[in-house]
Amino acid sequence: MNPATWPGHLAYLAVFIAAAVEGEVVFVTASVLVSLGRLDPLAVFLAAMLGGSTGDQFFFYVLRGRLHPWLSRFPRLAQRQEQVVTRVRRHGTMMVLACRFLPGLRIAIPAACAYAGIPAIRFTTLNLIGSAAWAAAILFTVTRLGPASFARFGLNAWWTPIVPALLIILFFHWLGRGSSASKA
Repeated sequence: MNPATWPGHLAYLAVFIAAAVEGEVVFVTASVLVSLGRLDPLAVFLAAMLGGSTGDQFFFYVLRGRLHPWLSRFPRLAQRQEQVVTRVRRHGTMMVLACRFLPGLRIAIPAACAYAGIPAIRFTTLNLIGSAAWAAAILFTVTRLGPASFARFGLNAWWTPIVPALLIILFFHWLGRGSSASKA
């Protein structure tokens, strides 16, 4: 099913929901459709940015204030509580900004920030900035950088945005898989 043929704004709603839930695949597909002139670039960017940020912030706000009592039941973690909180507070800005770029940690980073008591306004603001950077980087790579790179070699085919799109999907899959494998 091609999102470009969906009625009304359902394609953009799909990008928003997918970005909130899983991240890249639907957004990258929509970026290819932007490159082919089938979807509006600003609408795709906004849907991905706001969807991605909503997904991160959901976990942050749901877990605020609820983790301390639950995690204090685990003696090893309770002993390291202050050390964890100090590290998250020290590196919180970079963690929140990078959250969208780290698929294996998209729940862990908001949870750690909630646990460390990062102020809500700080998390929300930084997360929106990070989500905007994530959406802009992917959209720019698929719609401009990839096709422009092929054009330098004389290739101006319709499929040129698909190559960077596949590379982005594989890269984020590899990143997410690497994070999951290290947890086991």
